[in-house]
Amino acid sequence: MPLKSLLALILMVLLNGVGMASPVAELKKVGQAKLEVLFWDVYESELYSDDGQYQLDTYPLALKIHYLRNIQADDLVERTGEEWQKLGISKQQTAPWLTQLKTLWPDIKKGDELTIVVNNDRSSDFFFNNQSLATIDDRDFGPNFLRIWLDEKCSYPKLRQKLIGK
Repeated sequence: MPLKSLLALILMVLLNGVGMASPVAELKKVGQAKLEVLFWDVYESELYSDDGQYQLDTYPLALKIHYLRNIQADDLVERTGEEWQKLGISKQQTAPWLTQLKTLWPDIKKGDELTIVVNNDRSSDFFFNNQSLATIDDRDFGPNFLRIWLDEKCSYPKLRQKLIGK
């Protein structure tokens, strides 16, 4: 391999991921909030929409979570299931979603970002550190996932208020 081609290949490998488009690049920020539990900072979150406004059941919507601590994937999935239960979503409905999330989500390290974009057709795209993880085509999944943060009965109403720009 000629030296020029080898250098180009090395440069390409070194820059892999640099300049990757953010999954929220075409959306506008609605609000942001930090989750603190007792004296621990857990994550910073940002909500995005087409026009920078939050309206119930209007898509696309994106939620970006920047983690401020390490979290095991199993713990994240378990907490998601607990939040769905608190919102009154049946285990029958959430069981397949939780199974899918167990295979999808990696362990989280401090500084990682997990983003969900719920599209106009209500399909959901997950990104981990701006790299695509998967698309979930179930039209009920994304709206119910976002309910964890956006429902009026969510566990952290002050966080919700900041996310929706109030």
